[in-house]
Amino acid sequence: MVENWREISQLINRKLRREATVCEYQIGLLTTYRTIGKCSLFLKAENKIELAHALDICRKKDIEVAVIGNGSNLLISDNGFEGLVIKLGSEFEINKIIEDRAYVGGAAKLPVVARSTSSKGLAGFEWAVGVPGTIGGAVKMNAGGHGSDMKASIESADVIDTRTGATKTLKLDDLLFGYRQSAITKDQLVTNAVLKLSEGNPEESTELIREIVRWRLENQPGGQNAGSVFTNPKDNSAGRLIEDSGCKGMRVGSAEVSRKHANFIQAEVGGKAQDIRELMELILESVYSKFGILLTVETEMIGFD
Repeated sequence: MVENWREISQLINRKLRREATVCEYQIGLLTTYRTIGKCSLFLKAENKIELAHALDICRKKDIEVAVIGNGSNLLISDNGFEGLVIKLGSEFEINKIIEDRAYVGGAAKLPVVARSTSSKGLAGFEWAVGVPGTIGGAVKMNAGGHGSDMKASIESADVIDTRTGATKTLKLDDLLFGYRQSAITKDQLVTNAVLKLSEGNPEESTELIREIVRWRLENQPGGQNAGSVFTNPKDNSAGRLIEDSGCKGMRVGSAEVSRKHANFIQAEVGGKAQDIRELMELILESVYSKFGILLTVETEMIGFD
């Protein structure tokens, strides 16, 4: 048990030589649900040296570490997270294109990479324009949409183990991609990735991106949500199963099943993560009771039992 988080914060700041670590940070506000959960320490690591220093201190002090990307597929407990939450900064936002490859940092935003690669005449990553996440999170969960996913483009990914500090490069075969899953563990953080794309036509890619954006605006809700809550069962649609189970519009406190797309949960401003969690459980029970299908939660949970 850490007795004085402020002392740990000061220790990290001295090592980084700047005021970088913040105590008792309302980390829930950095998620797209914008809930109220806090963490003991928060650090935006601007480069690999800062990241390594912070992880080294956490390892020596036995402090738990969690990583937040764009917060778009994440739910932080109202009880908070007792440990250090790290968000990757500027060095991890690189987006460099050389010939048919994009060299991208773990914090690079998917829509930015989608637009930049297509404008350079590279095709195959247009689908990512509508996914409000980062490269790191997308690799970890094999994010996808509109008929493609990360597996179709990834050549390699660099990862660091937050518990040991060990780094390694994983090739496509090492990543063991499946539907919304990969070989990357909860203790591994993606720092960089290489995408291999195909030759395309910038005008055609621009039109495809425009169509994807239009489709998402018409079919998916805006506001405070984390995208799809449940993965699609094989040969089925989680959204359809949830709607056909009578859950559309179902509410628990500050959380409601979207009336536009049943596989989205909308959260009110200042809403509680526990309301969202309980609503997820009600949906699971309803779909299983109606169809005998147990849905799988896609959202990553931090701070829950």
